[in-house]
Amino acid sequence: MSQPTARDPRPSPAPRGWGAAVALSAALAIAGAYAGGAAIWLHYLFKPATTLLVAAMVWRLGAAADPRYRRAISAGLLLSTAGDAFLMLPGDWFVFGLASFLCAHVAYLAGLCRRVRPFAAAWPFLAYAVLAGAVLAVLWPHLPGELRVPVVVYVTVLAAMAAQAAAVWRRRADAAGVAAAIGGACFVFSDATLAIDRFAAPFAAAQALVLISYWAAQWWIGRSATLARA
Repeated sequence: MSQPTARDPRPSPAPRGWGAAVALSAALAIAGAYAGGAAIWLHYLFKPATTLLVAAMVWRLGAAADPRYRRAISAGLLLSTAGDAFLMLPGDWFVFGLASFLCAHVAYLAGLCRRVRPFAAAWPFLAYAVLAGAVLAVLWPHLPGELRVPVVVYVTVLAAMAAQAAAVWRRRADAAGVAAAIGGACFVFSDATLAIDRFAAPFAAAQALVLISYWAAQWWIGRSATLARA
């Protein structure tokens, strides 16, 4: 099989050790969440550890990458780790988690806007606007009044981040753009699933789907930071 070249838009493979470490850590976090009881410590330990592993990969493998983009993605991953911690704590820390992830998406969006100008391609913004509207339509009757504005703001920023990632892929047509676009789409799927499970229609497999797609999103966004060139 031929290796990807500089013109090949496919993401090049990350060293297997990083992928294996992230997958194992994620599996332990999910197992701990479902096992509960004495095993809940697995979730508390490995949920933030998994996101930090992605951040460590960006730091270790991104030395040759665009430094401004790498810094923005690193900031987003660290803010996401704070969100991980808030959302797994006992009690209702949802708003704090939401705020952490909102800031993470702002960091990702800022980084993506360094790669191509905002709204460089119109169709991703139209597509994600329709999708965001559909998700909000499902959630709206079930959202507490005090959460409606924060959720609308969050969904808007998330959709803008994912759309900008797709615009980068469309305009740059490089491996980093492909990785970012996949990551943005996975993030939208993860957060939509989380919100629907929490507010509208809970289902047993939601936590596994949310976490698997969430770490897929972080992995691909992190990979984009190791591949992006100025």
